[in-house]
This record gives sequence, structure tokens and C-alpha cells, in this order.
Amino acid sequence: MEKKVAVLPGDGIGPEVTEAAVKVLEVIARRFNHTFHVEYGTIGGDAIDKHQNPLPDETVKLCEASDAVLLGAVGGPKWDQNPSALRPEKGLLAIRKHFDLFANLRPVKAVPSLLHASPLKEEVAKDVDMMIVRELTGGLYFGEPSRRTADAAVDSLVYTREEIERIVVKSFEIARLRRGKVASVDKANVLESSKLWREVVEEKKKAYPDVEVEHMLVDSTAMKLITNPAAFDVVVTENMFGDILSDEASVITGSLGVLPSASIRSDGFGLYEPVHGSAPEIAGLGMANPAAAILSAAMMLKYSFKMETEASAIEEAVNTVFEDGFFTADLAASGQRVLSTKEWTEKVIDELDTQFVSNSIMFSYV
Repeated sequence: MEKKVAVLPGDGIGPEVTEAAVKVLEVIARRFNHTFHVEYGTIGGDAIDKHQNPLPDETVKLCEASDAVLLGAVGGPKWDQNPSALRPEKGLLAIRKHFDLFANLRPVKAVPSLLHASPLKEEVAKDVDMMIVRELTGGLYFGEPSRRTADAAVDSLVYTREEIERIVVKSFEIARLRRGKVASVDKANVLESSKLWREVVEEKKKAYPDVEVEHMLVDSTAMKLITNPAAFDVVVTENMFGDILSDEASVITGSLGVLPSASIRSDGFGLYEPVHGSAPEIAGLGMANPAAAILSAAMMLKYSFKMETEASAIEEAVNTVFEDGFFTADLAASGQRVLSTKEWTEKVIDELDTQFVSNSIMFSYV
């Protein structure tokens, strides 16, 4: 199978972790007889420096001609003094909006060998396995009017029924592939937009009688994510609530460096990126954890290319490397050897090669 992938390394450690992900994709292509045509573009601060635009037209055209997008990270203090129109983050918001990437998928799954890094007690964190489904192109971040004066400011929270319906349906579809439970998060005791949200969930759940639905307020959800995170399967919510809750949930694993994400639309086209930021303080030092970028590439294979076997191979390789006790600086315990970005990536590649050899021997034997 042939696929074209647009790679947008971005800022800070973005180029390092996307390089790692591309190397892993090269192994997958070789082992599973695929061809991935990779082309590079600019976004964020890098694009501002080169084009005075956080999302240049050239990047949009590249992505339009691709089957999926793999992104590194955007932003950093270098651009903090830029006017708002030239903020690196504007490029990320713009690409999501341009391609109508309405569904943000953020898996949060505990890895046994990483529980030592979690701020939660091991017995609380050990069984966590949830998918946060965040509406990504509506709500407060995109509402109009949005303006300020010297003495006041206004932001508008707007949702249409159609915008809510499609993200709710997506969450039900994902729940059917998991444990069949959806927690719909809103603030229906206060907000009109949340009242509409809850009405739509009630309407749509009739078509999914096999999915258990629970309505939760965002404040109580925030508490339960810390006290009993293993109770969640699929969490679906609007843009701002999802932004906050997904960042809260991300600390359960002990490091942002291991969390991937996908932003997709109905036809399967998607943008895949690690949850972590650009970490400019370690950029170029070979210290970045590439796990989240590599796992984001696995999500790309699964959700955009329907290559579930290949995606599972990457996930298994990453987990095995962790279980074998190999870590980058953000996760290594006292006394453990710290691997560089490239060294850790090579461990994953070695594990993929080992998987292939083992499977070949098994099939030959059968």
C-alpha cells in the first residue's frame, strides 16, 4: 500500500521526535511491504521565521495532497513577544479548522514499568485505560465575537447541533470498540451550550443501546480523574473542557512524553501529534522522549490507514522497550542508564525487527 505523509516538525524538540517517528515508519514500510512517501513542511514558530506566517499556504497545499499529517510541536519563548496574529499556536488552530479536524483522540493508558513516575498512588493509576474524545473545531476557542478593550473582554461559546452530533457519534463508535462506556462531560447546570450538548447525547444514545452513557459535570469529572481514573472508558466533551481534562489526565502516566494524539475528520484524514510541548530548553540535546511521536505514528496507521496490525506492532515494541527497563531522561529512575532520543528509538526499531523474525519463524514452523 502507498500513502503520502506530510511531516511538520515544528519547533523545539519537534524535529527530533518526528525524525524518530519517521524512522519507525520506514521499518514498518519495509517489514509490511508498504510505501510511505514523506514530504516536509513548516508550521508554528519555524514557519513564522521562514515565511512570517504560522501556517503558510505551501504547508496547507502539502497537507491537502497528503493522506495524513504527522506533526512535532509548536511554540516557545522565542515567539512570546510576537503579536497575536503571529503566535505559533495560531498555526495549529488554523490547520485544525482548515481541515475540519473535529475529533481529538487522546488515549491515556498506564504502563506498568512507568508507574513509578506517576504522581498518583500505584493502586490508583495501575488500571487506567481511557480515551478522551474532545470536540476540536468549535466552542470558546473559535466563537465570535471575541474581542477586548482596555477595560473589558468577551469570548463567545457557540455550538451548533451538528457540531455536537458528530463528536458524540464518534465517541459512541469508539466505545463500541472498547468497553462500551461513555462519560459525557458538560456544565449543563449553568451553560446553555451544555444543555444543548446533553440533549443531543440523550437523542443519539438511542441508536447505541449497547453503550452505557453517564452525564457528568466538568468539575466532578476533574476530581474523579484523580481519585478514580480507572473508572473511565471513553470521555467525550467540548473543546475547552477537553483541553483542560486531557492535560489533567495526561499526568497519570507520569510523563507527557508517552502520550500520542489524533485529530481526525469523518473521512479518516487526520493530524497526529504528541501531547507534549516543544520543550525548547532541551531542544538539540538528544534528551527528548520520542515515545509519544512514535505512538502518534501508530495512531496514524490505525485511524487513517486502517493498518491495525502494523499499529499494534509499534505499540507492542514501545511497551516492550519500557518493560525491558530502557528510558529517556524524563522517565529514568535514580541509578538507571539514561538513553538518548536516538538510542531509545533504536531500541524500538530493534524490537520491531525481533517481532518480525519471531513471527517469520512461527509461520514457517506452522
